[in-house]
Amino acid sequence: MNKIFLTSAAFALLLLGACSGSDKENSETQKEAAPVVKTMQVNDREVNQIGNYTATVEPELINNISSSAPNRIKQILVDEGMRVSAGQKLVVMDDVNTTSYQLQLDNAKANLKNIEVDYNRALELFKIGGGTKQQVDQMETQLINAKNAVASAQRALRNITENTVLTSPISGVVTVRNYDPGDMTGSLPILTVARTQPVKIVINISESELSKVRREMPAIVTFDTYGDEIFNGTVTLVSPTIDQASRTFGVEVTLPNSDNRILPGMFGRVELSLGTARRVVVPDKAVVKQTGSGNHYVYVYNPDGTVSYNKVELGQRLGDSYELISGVEPGATVVVSGQSRLANGMKVTVSK
Repeated sequence: MNKIFLTSAAFALLLLGACSGSDKENSETQKEAAPVVKTMQVNDREVNQIGNYTATVEPELINNISSSAPNRIKQILVDEGMRVSAGQKLVVMDDVNTTSYQLQLDNAKANLKNIEVDYNRALELFKIGGGTKQQVDQMETQLINAKNAVASAQRALRNITENTVLTSPISGVVTVRNYDPGDMTGSLPILTVARTQPVKIVINISESELSKVRREMPAIVTFDTYGDEIFNGTVTLVSPTIDQASRTFGVEVTLPNSDNRILPGMFGRVELSLGTARRVVVPDKAVVKQTGSGNHYVYVYNPDGTVSYNKVELGQRLGDSYELISGVEPGATVVVSGQSRLANGMKVTVSK
């Protein structure tokens, strides 16, 4: 009898322990269903709107140096990268044709002289009744034609002379050389000279930014070559038409470049101040990036103790915070810690 009593008692204790363990597990499950998080209330404030753009430096003006007629190159006096002054001699062409053009001018002048003599003679004869008005008119026409022939020969000689010695019309840098001495000129320019004082950078802005950009507004420009050094530029042109392919407007930013440190082809970063806007600002630790995409989310704590998984559009990074373009309303409470265990609509416990 005692043995039966002891066995029943042991079974009862075992059952009591099992029930106690089950209750403990249920309690732990409930705790896991309500993760502990930290929250913070966020509000909106005025945020400076900064536009950041990238582009390549371009010269302000480009001149292609070439001969007006095919000819052989005798000398090229400069090379790529060399700086030149306005009026500086750059290329000497073969002058073999100059003699023939000079001869044509000499012949035209001699012919004009003979016709002038004949015309004056015919005019004198007409005055004393020894000729006719028709003869005088004919000689006058010949005289006009002879003068035109001289003018044409002078222009041809001047043109060939100017194209024998080619000079630079601007001060700048030689950026391209397409031929060598002894080559015949073709469709390409012999040299290209670019004016680099000032230089320009053409950036593209969106339709929403167009009303905020105007001529003469300042621009801050930096270059990878010069690290964080700032160069001050000015907006000098805002395109009045949109690029149909990119749906953007071209904006030209000009930099003085008095010391010639900025060279065509350099990669530049342009910063424009586009005014201010009232934006919600959240701590950076509240922003969650969705794995495998470029989307960003913020958990918003609701009055019923649940959280909402709100997709947000990020603006600028402001130190340890982010400007939000959309996704969170002013005055909302956002989760700043414990997001790794959360899901949309989940009940949470807020840490005190």
